[in-house]
Amino acid sequence: MPSLTLDGVRVEFPFTPYECQKDYMMKVIECLKNGVNGILESPTGTGKTLCLLCATLAWREHFKDGILGRIIAERLKENNTSADNFPESWGASSEDGSMPTSCTDVPKIIYASRTHSQLTQVVNELKNTSYKPKVSVLGSREQLCINPEVMRQESNHIKVHLCRAKVSTRSCVFYNNVEEKSTDKGLVEQIVDVEDLVKFGNKHRSCPYYLSRSLKQQADIIFMPYNYLLDPKSRRAQSIDLAGSVVIFDEAHNVERTCEESTSFDMTPYDLASAINALTRLLNDHVQEASFADTSSQGLKTDIQVVAKLKEAVLKLEAAIDSFEVSDDKGITRPGIFIYELLEKAHLTYDTKEAMSEALEQIIGYLAGQPGIFLNTSGLQKLLDIIQLVFCGKELAQKDRQMVMETNTAHFKVHIHKDTQKKQKNGDPWALSTKKPGNILSYWCFSPGFSMQDLKSQGVRCIILTSGTLSPLSSFASEMRIPFSVSLENSHVIERDQIFVSVIDQGPDRVPLSSAFDRRFNPENMSSLGNTVVNLTRIVPNGLLLFFPSFYLMDKTLEFWRDKGHANQIESVKPIFVEPKGKGAFAEAIEGYYTKVNDFQSRGAIFAAVCRGKASEGLDFTNTFGRGVIVTGLPFPPKMDPRIILKMQFLDEMNRKQLAVPGQKLLTGQEWYREQAFRAVNQAIGRVIRHKDDYGAIFLCDQRFKSRDAQSQLPSWVRPYVRSYDKFGNIVRDVCQFFRVAQKMRPVMEKNPAPDPSVFPAGSCQSSVPQCSAATSYAPCQMPSIQKAKMLDIHTSTLKRRRTDEDTEYASIFKQYGVQTQKSKIKPTNLFEALERVERQSEWRSALGQEMQSNLSTLSLQNDKRMEEMMRGGKRKINLVQEQPSVSGLATGNRKTSIARCFLVDMKSSLSEVSFEQIRQALQSYKQNDNLDNLLSGTSLLIHDPHTYRLFRGLYPFVRPHHRKAFDEKCRELTGTSCGYEPKHSIRKDEKSSGASHSGDQPTEAQLDEEQTKLEGDKETESEDELQKRNRTVFLTDMRRALGPDGSVKLYRAIHAYKITDNYENLVTTAVALLTEKDEDFSLLIKFTNVIRPHHKKQYKAMLKELMGLSANTDPDSREQTETENRQSTA
Repeated sequence: MPSLTLDGVRVEFPFTPYECQKDYMMKVIECLKNGVNGILESPTGTGKTLCLLCATLAWREHFKDGILGRIIAERLKENNTSADNFPESWGASSEDGSMPTSCTDVPKIIYASRTHSQLTQVVNELKNTSYKPKVSVLGSREQLCINPEVMRQESNHIKVHLCRAKVSTRSCVFYNNVEEKSTDKGLVEQIVDVEDLVKFGNKHRSCPYYLSRSLKQQADIIFMPYNYLLDPKSRRAQSIDLAGSVVIFDEAHNVERTCEESTSFDMTPYDLASAINALTRLLNDHVQEASFADTSSQGLKTDIQVVAKLKEAVLKLEAAIDSFEVSDDKGITRPGIFIYELLEKAHLTYDTKEAMSEALEQIIGYLAGQPGIFLNTSGLQKLLDIIQLVFCGKELAQKDRQMVMETNTAHFKVHIHKDTQKKQKNGDPWALSTKKPGNILSYWCFSPGFSMQDLKSQGVRCIILTSGTLSPLSSFASEMRIPFSVSLENSHVIERDQIFVSVIDQGPDRVPLSSAFDRRFNPENMSSLGNTVVNLTRIVPNGLLLFFPSFYLMDKTLEFWRDKGHANQIESVKPIFVEPKGKGAFAEAIEGYYTKVNDFQSRGAIFAAVCRGKASEGLDFTNTFGRGVIVTGLPFPPKMDPRIILKMQFLDEMNRKQLAVPGQKLLTGQEWYREQAFRAVNQAIGRVIRHKDDYGAIFLCDQRFKSRDAQSQLPSWVRPYVRSYDKFGNIVRDVCQFFRVAQKMRPVMEKNPAPDPSVFPAGSCQSSVPQCSAATSYAPCQMPSIQKAKMLDIHTSTLKRRRTDEDTEYASIFKQYGVQTQKSKIKPTNLFEALERVERQSEWRSALGQEMQSNLSTLSLQNDKRMEEMMRGGKRKINLVQEQPSVSGLATGNRKTSIARCFLVDMKSSLSEVSFEQIRQALQSYKQNDNLDNLLSGTSLLIHDPHTYRLFRGLYPFVRPHHRKAFDEKCRELTGTSCGYEPKHSIRKDEKSSGASHSGDQPTEAQLDEEQTKLEGDKETESEDELQKRNRTVFLTDMRRALGPDGSVKLYRAIHAYKITDNYENLVTTAVALLTEKDEDFSLLIKFTNVIRPHHKKQYKAMLKELMGLSANTDPDSREQTETENRQSTA
């Protein structure tokens, strides 16, 4: 594998890294060497995970080498032996000033991601590197336990306590084999993930859960979901020692929310009822056992008096919570320290926490192991978790408690509110025992920095937060409340032609688009958004993602579209799949979407989803699965949610008290609220462009995206490409052009394989391997029928098409295009066919219009054939149009028809549909009113781009004689080149015929000399750029003529591959094989030098000299020129 040295650290990388990958690894190494925190953003598809693994493990080896070198150097010094031949890095102290002296001081790498499915992807990436560290993957019993009796339990905490009971009594055969199998070479020396552990455990009848904990002791790198790190309870349960470790949070865009949720809780009336019910049953069982002298309760080690006191405490806590009178819509908020006052009423204090915790542990474990009817103990578990969270930390002296209590609760609020749930959450029958709805006690954390500071206090070396979407970094860092000395907003590996980003502030009907609260359900707004989606559906190929701000808004919008006919128009092109809320239903829906996109006979599919939903949180929509993303609005959090209100108030309060970390600026409540929306948008648009050869379009359909402030919130790699448009037609034009170029430059040979849907419920399946290619050939994946997913989707439209209010000719073009796709399974290349149908039905009957109309069908077939050849890899044919037709040609009817036909074909293939229509209307108007100024105004779009100057000059033959002089002067003024006007061009046709009868049709010698002089003058004024284009066109024409269609395609593919891979040998092998079959083609091999890149030209010319038998001092180009002159002189 290639290796490179970054900041003194030698990094082995699977391939030659891109500059953005080098930048990223440099920042990682900077954090590790200096022992400082870093916050690094690198777009999806830049190989972030691979870079992170390689840089971290390379630095760890470098660190270890330093320790070993220092030990060896000390021993050599003792023996008076020189150490000059050893590497300089050996024996060097670490950059943070520490001097580790033992290999046990080498930091462990704690690699955390959001879900186990993401960790599986990371482990697979690690297998692709040259590094082979000792690995451990931590998981819950839910993922790793293979004991059938434990796995039959419904509740996770029951599984935990039953497992602990079996382990303590050594009654689990799987656990009993752990010690023997934990040193197995097949396990210790391999890189394994959760699935591998379970397979190993089943094969050797050994517990995967305790195997993973055993491997953790000797592991170099430990993988785990990041709630294991951020939740103090989980950290204690997994015995995770963080002292001196490097902590990495991948996919860290969710760390903020996880930090707050891991230290928050909601105690509901049903939790209290569950705890009371369990304790009551335990007491009743004890009474019955006592009356019958039964000794079966001897397994309970807790005294029954303690159980009674515990029940009393729970009853008092319930009474204390319900003593607050709160309304249905508002709650009561108190400072965080109020939680101690409330719990004290139930005799829960620092003095009693140990006894209470121990009793609860004993009771839950005892009840979990009892046979017979299942007894819900979730309330007891919730109470135990609350005690461990609120009374965290070591035993404190009385005088220190108040200060610690204030510190622990500074980032919290206590909120008591009415329980409005009509049904119990888990369907527990005991929940109905409550006579009246009670209050909910909520203890909410509003600063993720609380967990981060706690993590930092564990003695970690450094913390690295990284993701594809962390922007804006400054505000994200301020929320964490720890210093970040290193930061990076990385660039992307893609080129400009691989991404299209457009702000669509108004629909085709010019109605402003907005998801603001006062406009989101406005019928005009919803209809205009529907028309926008209908049109984008027709021009975006394959898979299209449609993101809404919320489930409620998505439901209402889709219902409106179904009633008004928009959904039918969309489904006539692409079927709609909708993200459901259930995990199982989601897997089926996304599976159906992938299957439809993979269908060779379909035009793709649409997946309607919500921001912050499962589809936006890391699913892999690579290649054809995600060619476009439509964001229908800004997904602000629900502003009336009590937790959102309190969060904003908390931030404003922190700002007033100026409690920011030095060097960081705290967000205000309103700033935080706004940035939550943009973070969700950034996460959604990150579903496209999944690797270096991918391409796609992003459409931001809300007028608020048009402001500079809004665009500044987008990721840095997206901002340079954002475009705003005044007219919807211009968007259609540019999107068509974007995909036309992208499909030509990066053709996909076959449909993509769909990702494994089994990982969808877990949340994500990130793919960041940079070397995967859109042109890779895949076999179609085998997937179940999509009918189940369609049945689940109640939003997909099934009503008949209704009439729409499209009354403009432009709107009817799209309507005709939609109708046509229903009648034929052949996929139209663009909207020209619909345009031609509209033109045939219009009243345009001028000579120019009649000529074009009579050839529409033929031209359409020719255009389709040309597009088909382009998709197969052939070069686009360039039609050279005469820029200065001669007067004699204009006098001949057939010649004029030919010029008109060629001009229209060239214009049609060079312009968008909207622009072509504008030119057509300008010519139509000019024919009717004879107004040159209106013609110049209507065709002014041709003078904005130098590439369309030739089309503007091509209008010259269509200008009436008495306007030609003025048109020629205007053309010279606007384009810098005249149309070749002569006074005789102003003579009308009848006058010209009269003059011709006297003078004859043959031109005089003077006229021929004059024409020759004029042509030579035009050649001199021809720009260098135009000359290069003309030479290139001649070369391509000669090449096609010499090689034929098949040979041209082969050569084109070789050139295209050379452009991407820079593989000179493959290109030359193909070119020489094709261009040396005939002697007359050898000159093309010499001209082929223009295709060769500068750093290969010397090598290519040397090869030509060998083929031609020339001396080393002879230039092949001069030889060709000499031979050409000889042939001309002979002729």
